[in-house]
Amino acid sequence: MSIMNHSRRSMLQSASCGFGFLALQGLCAQQASTATSAGLAAQTPPLAARAKRVIFLCMSGGPAQMDTFDYKPQTGKKKHPGSVVRFRQHGDSGLWISELLPETAGHADKLCVINGMYADTGIHAQSFLQLHTGERLRKRPSLGSWINYGLGTENQNLPGFISLNTSKSSIYSSAFLPSIYNGTPIGVNGEDMSVATIRNVVSEHLPLTAKRRQLDFVQSLNRQHLQRRPGDDKLDSVIQSMELGFRMQASAPALLDLSDESPETLKKYRVGKKLKIGTCRPTDFGRQCLLARRFAEAGVRFIEVNHGGWDQHKNHRRDLKANCDTVDAPTAALLEDLDQRGLLEDTLVVCGGEFGRPGLTPDDGKDETGHNARGFTFWLAGGGVKNGYVHGKTSNTGDRAVEGKVHFRDLHATILHALGLPANDLKYWHEGRDHRLTGPEGGKVVSELFA
Repeated sequence: MSIMNHSRRSMLQSASCGFGFLALQGLCAQQASTATSAGLAAQTPPLAARAKRVIFLCMSGGPAQMDTFDYKPQTGKKKHPGSVVRFRQHGDSGLWISELLPETAGHADKLCVINGMYADTGIHAQSFLQLHTGERLRKRPSLGSWINYGLGTENQNLPGFISLNTSKSSIYSSAFLPSIYNGTPIGVNGEDMSVATIRNVVSEHLPLTAKRRQLDFVQSLNRQHLQRRPGDDKLDSVIQSMELGFRMQASAPALLDLSDESPETLKKYRVGKKLKIGTCRPTDFGRQCLLARRFAEAGVRFIEVNHGGWDQHKNHRRDLKANCDTVDAPTAALLEDLDQRGLLEDTLVVCGGEFGRPGLTPDDGKDETGHNARGFTFWLAGGGVKNGYVHGKTSNTGDRAVEGKVHFRDLHATILHALGLPANDLKYWHEGRDHRLTGPEGGKVVSELFA
């Protein structure tokens, strides 16, 4: 048939079909997995689950554990090589918490503190990547993507994984997992966590009804393309992503609009209060925590909240106080809200960074600001963990974990276990072998953390 026999409409349809194929090929990864993708449909976990979702409060830069949760009491007459701040016991549990975190200390009986954390390296970028993906050097799926892959989302109009206040794609990437399991980033460095920051979601040039017709046409072409490539899960996930993007246009704006929150709630979370002292970045951490609560209520499976500026090699005491002032009240407000709304029992809150600080040395007291991956602190709350409990211990100088040691692999395994996912059996076939979050070594579930 000659080109003169084609109608204008058939020519446009054919051309747009070709353009659509090229665009989809560009979006899809080079390798197609042989695994069957269940998409974002909510999955029943294979094990008994204590939690349905996770909120990760990520403190990047290396918080000083001996100035926050790892109390080293004075012994003998010589000045103890420990914290530069005072500690007090709090709650019925008598948990020792720094004076710099008075609001969080009010929820001491909700906290499960891990003082025996350790990682493989004191290099920021590598340890930060290991915290999120289990590996230090290679691009791998993040923790949120693995959870998204294993459980799907409880709300089909929202992504299963949202990352607030981040500019590092590696921490929300699905890597070789289908792209539908990618995290959705909102906001960069605390700026503008509005719906406009969700890429390719909001567009004002067409009403929703017209957008729906437009997408239906494009998706019909996409599905024709998929029929010619049966079993291509990467392609299928891109098609699902386009559908999710459309549904988000109706749901996301309402969740990101805080105008329906009371003045008391906004004040409690310190929404709008930005702080910049020394090396600390300005951040609206309170808005992130409030959004995390709203996303948790709406059925998002994994929400990451990010606060940087903990890399304090100078002016340690000043900047440490500034960071604690920034995160303390919003963290306490989040724990209180989750508890009052009945969400804390099935929401696992995780807080920590890529490593810690070694504390003061016995000799000159000048080493409090170094990097320490050999021993540091995380805390958990909700999701069936013990209340007012401390697991593990560092040495007297806080330089290394000596009891109850928990590696990032073990932390990942424990989080997966809390969600009802088999820690070392959640796998994905890629490049000729199975991969898992806990790596070839596997991770140990820290059962002592659970009630």
